[in-house]
Amino acid sequence: MQFEIGDIVRLKKKHPCGSFEWEVLRVGADFRLKCLGCGHQIMIARKLVEKNVKEIRKPLDLE
Repeated sequence: MQFEIGDIVRLKKKHPCGSFEWEVLRVGADFRLKCLGCGHQIMIARKLVEKNVKEIRKPLDLE
């Protein structure tokens, strides 16, 4: 899977705030994700992200 900073990922399980969507802030061995519902940020291992992603949306380029 190809992940880039700024991508929106939809995970299988929802965050306690009710949102399924997260923004990718950092990519590497670990990912930093920001919940689009409440703004909470987490660090999570790449392996867990790849296992739990349902879909990846690329950001729209408005140039």
